[in-house]
Amino acid sequence: MTDVFDQLVGQPDAGATLRAAAAAGAAVLRGETVGAGAMTHAWLFTGPPGSGRSVAARSFAAALQCTDQAAGPGCGHCTGCHTTLAGTHPDVRLVVPDGLSIPVALMRELVMRSATTPANGRWQVLLVEDADRLTEAAGNALLKAVEEPPERTIFLLCAPSDHPDDISVTIRSRCRVVPLRQPAAEAVSALLVERDGVDPRTAAWVAAAAQGHVGRARRLAGDAQARDRRAAVLAVPRQLTGVGACFDAASALIEAAEAEAAAAVAEADAAERAALEMALGAGGTGKGAAGAARGIAGQLKDLEKRQKSRATRAQRDALDRALLDLAGFYRDVLNARWGGPVSPVHADTAALAEAAGQRWTAESTLRRLESILACRTAIDANVKPRIAVEAMMLELWRG
Repeated sequence: MTDVFDQLVGQPDAGATLRAAAAAGAAVLRGETVGAGAMTHAWLFTGPPGSGRSVAARSFAAALQCTDQAAGPGCGHCTGCHTTLAGTHPDVRLVVPDGLSIPVALMRELVMRSATTPANGRWQVLLVEDADRLTEAAGNALLKAVEEPPERTIFLLCAPSDHPDDISVTIRSRCRVVPLRQPAAEAVSALLVERDGVDPRTAAWVAAAAQGHVGRARRLAGDAQARDRRAAVLAVPRQLTGVGACFDAASALIEAAEAEAAAAVAEADAAERAALEMALGAGGTGKGAAGAARGIAGQLKDLEKRQKSRATRAQRDALDRALLDLAGFYRDVLNARWGGPVSPVHADTAALAEAAGQRWTAESTLRRLESILACRTAIDANVKPRIAVEAMMLELWRG
């Protein structure tokens, strides 16, 4: 890695903006005067899933904390860069929500801590991934800090867009926005070949199948189970032969998402529970053991509540990945029907998409694609996933 911004895939404009801002930030620390707007205290990174919002924010945080700037901020090898990217820098607070929302208590605590003097004399950085999950009260707590920022505190927020549905207008108005775009499949493929050693043919296939999502492409390249789950999703259109088959397909999709989510959080859940029990002296004997056990029960209940919220979030994320794969298939059908000049998303099912394009009208295919997008919207609005997916499957069958 030449510098920390090399991690940004297909984002030349954002990379140039952040490099210039990090250089201006270093000049401020040296007591130099910089131009208006060259560096600011609040940043909002926007873009679709997989565009690298959090990567861009972490890279910028690393550049701000870089201690070896001979070739410019963000060398990628100094202690400041390394610890920031690893999530262990004492002056960088990371908020990575694993539940459905970011509570106000957590935000207040982090805002207070971020207002302290930097330990290394550079910056205090508060980085909030998925800032669109802030509760209203948490957003208000953050807004107060952004409106009256401490001298050496930088706020980095990540959200899908700067629309009021994702981030409040007042917070947005106080941030400099860094828009990111979905990277081209060619850029993702090149990254997988150069950084992860994936063979070029596999890299090209998974980059297209992941629809520009770098993490998803890497997972497909290295995880056979992820490829099997994708294949099962792409088999759904052939399975919708009647009403009963629609409900069976919906159940299979929901159960697969639940199983994937359970496997993803199981290790973390067990480790958290064991650590809490050890910290609270579970299994102890002697005087006071019974009282300690009662105290443990309450805290374990709180932990289980948080873990349940994380599991729900993981299930929805897994289901959303499946829905995007399914949408990609119907996009390929439309492309085949109209003879579009673009490459298919799912090269391994291109023949099936072409056959479907000959049977279905363009209007019915578009209705099917819209039903998938409507299902995603419904789930995001807290409709029970099973109900939303069953309704979608019926629409896919009817056309």
